[in-house]
Amino acid sequence: QVQLVESGGGLVQAGGSLRLSCAASGSLLSIDRMGWYRQAPGKQRELVATLTRGGSTNYAGSVKGRFTISRDNAKNTVYLQMNSLKPEDTAVYYCNLGVYTANGYREVWGQGTLVTVSS
Repeated sequence: QVQLVESGGGLVQAGGSLRLSCAASGSLLSIDRMGWYRQAPGKQRELVATLTRGGSTNYAGSVKGRFTISRDNAKNTVYLQMNSLKPEDTAVYYCNLGVYTANGYREVWGQGTLVTVSS
């Protein structure tokens, strides 16, 4: 099994910054795709950012220029640096990894971490 542990959420004032982390452990052979999603109260889960094995990134238009996704391969960890936060960024943030295991390709979700941005 593969486990994801997220950290870094919290309460921040508008204009502030937070860095989310998502560490993978367990029986994974390698990580292919990494991504962050978020779900605000009463809304559907939406894509925030993705990062492929080859280093290509993709961002939601609402966060482009403010958020940066990155990875530390040695630590099997993906990060989301969030700057210039806005109240509308308030949501539960989830990491999502595509990983290769001995049993094949798996898509794994983190438990979510709450980010609250006050105005």
